[in-house]
Amino acid sequence: MTIQLALLLVGAYLLGSVPTAFLVAKWRRGIDIRRFGSGNIGVSNVLAAGSRWTSLIVIAFDLLKGAIPVVVARAINMPVYQEVMAGMAAICGHNWTIFLRFSGGRGVLTTLGVMLALSPWLGLTLLLINFAFAPFKQFALGTLIVLVLMPVFSWFLADPFRIQRSMDLTLGLVAVLLLLVVRRLTAPRSELAKTVSTKELILYRLFFDRDIRDRKLWLSRRSSDPTKAQG
Repeated sequence: MTIQLALLLVGAYLLGSVPTAFLVAKWRRGIDIRRFGSGNIGVSNVLAAGSRWTSLIVIAFDLLKGAIPVVVARAINMPVYQEVMAGMAAICGHNWTIFLRFSGGRGVLTTLGVMLALSPWLGLTLLLINFAFAPFKQFALGTLIVLVLMPVFSWFLADPFRIQRSMDLTLGLVAVLLLLVVRRLTAPRSELAKTVSTKELILYRLFFDRDIRDRKLWLSRRSSDPTKAQG
């Protein structure tokens, strides 16, 4: 590994580690987002706190966290697999941020930023697919399906006439999918899931990104009153 790549990976991880939702919620609402709603450090929980405009800040910055390292890698003529590595470092930073004791968000927006930077057509196409799940409020399932489809679609929507680039991109997207799976399956078991079997827990986490079947109970398992979520 070259010094240039090592510096980029460290920089990408630190950029990804910036806990945007946590900082913005503290700044705009004076709350600790980890003690509100689902407890997730992400835009969905910021939105649940009633901060629609604030959530736009989180969306924009989390997208940029994923896109910037990839763009930088491309600007200094790094090969595609190193672009992917830079993007993955940013996703790891978001998911396991050093600033919050390695407890972060789910990395969906940061992953989307990486996708858009690697292949805009691929990113936009898969974003539209995910939106199809919006009416059913199944973003977690939609995200999983999208990330499973990414490697397949990359053969057709990236650079079909450059086999090596397509192979690098496809393998990189498989690695991105594995990051999502690892993040979902390794989270600490919730108190609400004490009676849930290990098999059910794995299925709920993998497909719905929660520990129990009841979605409403899961999303409101922390304080539902922002004034009680002071940190």
